[in-house]
Parts: sequence; structure tokens; C-alpha cells
Amino acid sequence: MADAALRLKSLFEQLLGTPVPVRIRAWDGSEAGPPDAPALVVRNRRALRRLLWKPGELGMARAWVAGDLDIEGDLYAALDAMSSLVWERGADARSLAQALRDPEVRSAARGLVKLAGLPLPPAPPPEEVRRSRAHLHTKRTDKRAISHHYDVGNDFYEIVLGPSMVYSCAYWESPDGTLEDAQRDKLELICRKLELTPGQRLLDVGCGWGSMAIHAAREHGVSVVGVTLSQEQAAYARKRVAEEGLTDKVEIRVQDYRDVTDGPYDAISSVGMAEHVGSARYLEYTRVLFALLRPGGRLLNHQIARRPWQDESAYDIDEFIDAYVFPDGELAPIGTTVTQLESAGFEVRDVEAIREHYALTLRRWVANLESEWRRAVGLVGAGRARVWRLYMAASALGFERNRIGVNQVLAVKTPEPGRSGMPLRARTWN
Repeated sequence: MADAALRLKSLFEQLLGTPVPVRIRAWDGSEAGPPDAPALVVRNRRALRRLLWKPGELGMARAWVAGDLDIEGDLYAALDAMSSLVWERGADARSLAQALRDPEVRSAARGLVKLAGLPLPPAPPPEEVRRSRAHLHTKRTDKRAISHHYDVGNDFYEIVLGPSMVYSCAYWESPDGTLEDAQRDKLELICRKLELTPGQRLLDVGCGWGSMAIHAAREHGVSVVGVTLSQEQAAYARKRVAEEGLTDKVEIRVQDYRDVTDGPYDAISSVGMAEHVGSARYLEYTRVLFALLRPGGRLLNHQIARRPWQDESAYDIDEFIDAYVFPDGELAPIGTTVTQLESAGFEVRDVEAIREHYALTLRRWVANLESEWRRAVGLVGAGRARVWRLYMAASALGFERNRIGVNQVLAVKTPEPGRSGMPLRARTWN
């Protein structure tokens, strides 16, 4: 067959009921579709089998990670064009089953099966996490999930994150600024919101590679305990702390936040960690942090948020993210987060939405990865590098299109009823 691309284009349009917005390049070298559009490269028939056996996001993700599908041209433009077909239209098994009631769609599906050849379903790529969701967010399963994501290798994270080694949304003064300056400004913003002063104790929950702990100790004179479940992060952070001469100020522990017992702390920072907690455990998380703070102490909770669904009971975990990126991770609407914090006893004093800042941050991370692609592949393998490129680029679009957001929530453990200890003009950090 010398016209596989034209046949694919026709079949996809019959199945989806809309023109395909990208150019298709098939395994036989043929092309079809808008000549100036990015190209969806279908390298082999196995890519079609993956889509047929698992329609929707997970099937496409498996084909991408395995290298059966690729994109040539502007990655962001291609993902944006296809998002309306895959993510927004709900192109999954359920919606496909409904569509197959249409005779024309059934005919197109049969044509796709014939074109693909349909032996047993291809095995998922080895990068995919396969497990039961029966026992979520125990200490053991959380440690395993964190290890999957963060113990990829510190050398790989150095490529993606750059010298700052901060894996959370930066705070940009200008889109033309440097990633390092924006990450420094984010750390300083958090310290100012917490109103850190010399001699105080700070607990940094999910301390990563130690950047927040080091900044707070060096710039604000506080003593810091940083906790992480990642052995690789802890080893890297301890080395950085020693190089900064801050071993008397900063302690890095491999410890679950639920096992921290040496409170009270004057302040707590939780930056990009709460996404791992899970809805069933979130109130426990807020209560643990509340108990670890002294009266009058402040919490800064920096967390990605999803948009609320009209029917929250219908909300489903993102299949690609769950299988390849953040096993067991869950996002909640900002209103839910605020409610849970206040249910634990906190008074929420400030919420700052910084959605656009994360889009800028992710685009810089993608650029870092692409600039050292060969080295990254050598460190973690082609499949995992492809996971990260897709995940970060798609997430950047998610923030830009307001499908997801990120918020800094400042909360206080009020020392007595009716008294917050906050100044009348609270935004003293501006």
C-alpha cells in the first residue's frame, strides 16, 4: 500500500466526524493533510493497534512513548490541534462505543482494523506503571510512587530544571527573564509570605533537591527540616547543603510527612507536594500540618489545581499522567483545597493564582530537555525522555488554556479566636 496516509486521514475523519487538523505521514512514506501543519508521524501499524486496543489518551500515550507515533514540526501546535479530538471530545472506549452505533463509523472502524492488522494487543512500554488502585496513599505505596517519578536520576533533572534544581512553578517578572531568576524569586516570595525571621524553624514538606531549604536558611537565617520520600533527592540535597556550609542550619530527612513528630514549627512550606496526597488523605494532610505548627504559625501551600466538574463524582484520573508520570497523583479544585485547610483549623488569608507562570516555566523545561536530547536519552532511555517531553509540553498548554491552574495559599494557625496575627495590609511581600 503506497497511500496509507490518505487512507488513514479518511478513516480518522470518518471516525471523528471532523477534519484531521494535522498532516499525517505514514510508515510507507506517504503524506496527507494540510501541507503547512505539523506532521503526525505514524511509524508502523503497531501504532494503530495501540489506538484500537486502547482508544483515547492512553493508547496514544503508549504509541508515543514506544516511538510508534511522533510529531514533526511545532510540538505545541500539534498537541493543541489534537487536544480537541482526544482530550476535550473524550475519545475513549465509552465514547467510541457510542459512536459505533453509526453505520459510517462502524465501516471506518473496520477499515482501520484491516489497515492495522489485529493480532494480540501490543504490550505497554516498560515505562508504564502497572498496579492496582485498591490501596492508594499508604506510606508504602506513596514511597513507591514518589520513587517512580523522582528517582529517575539527578543528572536528568539537572538537564530539565537547570542550575536552580527547583521542580515547581517559577515566578516570572517578565517572559524574557531567566529560569534561574524566576525560581529564585519564587523561593523569596514564599519566604516573604511566611514572614521568616532569623532563629525560626521551618518545615519544608516535599523538599526536593533542597533549594527552598537552602534559600530560607541562607537568606533568612532560619533552621530548616526538609523531608522527602526520594533517596536520590535527599542525597543530592545533603550534598548541596554541605557545599553551602549550612549543615548547622538545614537537616534533610528521608521521611513521610506523617512521621514528623518534632514540632512545633514556626512555618511550613509545601511546594508541589500536595498533588501526591490524594483526595482520600487530604484532610489528614492538612490536620498533620496544622498540628505541627505553633499558634500563629503560617503555612504556604503551593499546589496545582484542576477545574471543577459539574458532576464531581464523574471525575477520572488522567490516564497518561497516572500511568507514566505521577502514579496515584490527584488534582483538586482550589475551592476544595481551601475548604480542607479550613476544616483542619487553618484560617486562609491569601490565595494567589499564578497559572501563566507555570506555562512559562514548563516551556523552559521543555527547551532545556530538547537542547540536550541525546544526553537525556543516554541517561534515562528514549521512552522516559519521550514521556517527559510530552508531559511537560501538554501541561504547558493546559495552563495556557486554563484547563489547569496553580495557586499559592497562605494560611495561619490562629493563636486565639478572632486574632490572626496578620497585619491589616497583609500583602507585605509585594
